[in-house]
Amino acid sequence: MKIKAQVCMTLNLDKCIGCHTCSITCKNVWTNREGAEYMYFNNVETKPSIGYPKNWEDQEQWKGGWELNGNKLTLKSGSKLERILKLFYHPQQPELVKDYYEPWTYDYETLIHSKRRNHQPVARPRSLITQKRMNIRWGPNWEDDLASGDSARQDYNLKQLSKQITLEFEDIFMRYLPRNCNHCLNPACVAACPSGAIYKRDEDGVVLVSQDGCRGWRHCIPSCPYKKIYFNWKSNKAEKCTLCYPRLENGLPTVCSDTCVGRIRFMGILFYDADKVLDAASTPDPKNIYGNLLDVILDPHDRTIQDAAKDAGISDAWIRAAEVSPVYKIIKQWKLALPLHPEYRTLPMVWYIPPLSPIAKRVEADVYLPDAQSMRIPLEYLASLFSGGNVDVVAKTVQRLLDMRRVMRQREVNEPIPSGLEYDEKTYVDMYRLIGLAKYTERFKIPAGLQAVEHEALRQLQGSTGYACPGCV
Repeated sequence: MKIKAQVCMTLNLDKCIGCHTCSITCKNVWTNREGAEYMYFNNVETKPSIGYPKNWEDQEQWKGGWELNGNKLTLKSGSKLERILKLFYHPQQPELVKDYYEPWTYDYETLIHSKRRNHQPVARPRSLITQKRMNIRWGPNWEDDLASGDSARQDYNLKQLSKQITLEFEDIFMRYLPRNCNHCLNPACVAACPSGAIYKRDEDGVVLVSQDGCRGWRHCIPSCPYKKIYFNWKSNKAEKCTLCYPRLENGLPTVCSDTCVGRIRFMGILFYDADKVLDAASTPDPKNIYGNLLDVILDPHDRTIQDAAKDAGISDAWIRAAEVSPVYKIIKQWKLALPLHPEYRTLPMVWYIPPLSPIAKRVEADVYLPDAQSMRIPLEYLASLFSGGNVDVVAKTVQRLLDMRRVMRQREVNEPIPSGLEYDEKTYVDMYRLIGLAKYTERFKIPAGLQAVEHEALRQLQGSTGYACPGCV
């Protein structure tokens, strides 16, 4: 057993209101500069939709992630020889204008300095790349709130399910899906990089790009199945979400988590067995990857695991943080969250609590709180997103959320708690308090700094140490 620590994030999709605050704050902090205009390390997609970049989920087109050749796990983009042959021309490379969008601003000078005229002056869009006037045809939030109905029908997951489900107008559904880099346990981008510039940090599992080592070969971009690596056309370097690692090192959550209006994000520490990663990623049936990924995650309350973590050099502060980790409770203990597209075999470490939805029109007159099968979002669609097509896993997860609501309602109206539940009443109350009411310090349990000094202790030292670094000896 080889124990490692991983900073993990979970998102409660039932509480996401699609305000894009996470995207805006991330954009202002990390990509507000020339060459990064089209980059969104964090973006919020309306589902169903084709997403950003266009059709990012279609791996037959992009060849992202991993696949099994016999019993061997290989990159879907090809063998090392095939990738070398595509070193100077990669046919699966997404294009700026075609697959992302051409960034623009508006000619505000026309409004400010226009001479007196009979008609109101117009600020026309101007490309941030070529500085020429342009016609806007697509953008990163073009499909927001199903604004583009035609593209919503082209959702890759709906295409896969079109034969099984047919939605009537009154059963149409819409949900938001915030996405950032998953900082996977088995990242395809790391394996595909010819220059070895992308690496996974040993101390916290964050996947980063060395700007000194990057040579701009761009093999990481198509190899990432989530399309969360971008190419800076100004610096000729690859860039991606850093999980705000300077904040993590100070015991703070990511900017997107900190500023989330709906408080949907939780961050904490997971322990996992690195020796089991390859076996989990090599699971023959994609429907079973989720279960095997859960087996990779270790119980931080087990004394044997804690002793092994100490032997592996993990500090006491990280062990204590793992014990109180909200993401461990949500992911492993209560099994409320699922990974995004586990069939890509990258073993992502950003997990999602699947959304509930209104009751389907056909049953709303007969029930108050439905079962998982009666929700408006088809379970097959959620399974295509979060469980590699395993409908049973999604049904059980959604049913746990519904049972939690049922228990909390019956406590409020002083009715008997229903029998035959998976967990006891206290567990459902704990679930409700964490994912529904948790305060800042309960949602984020991140150990501060390499010296394991709590952030609040560092804050108290500010302004009292002259030119010395707070917390330094």
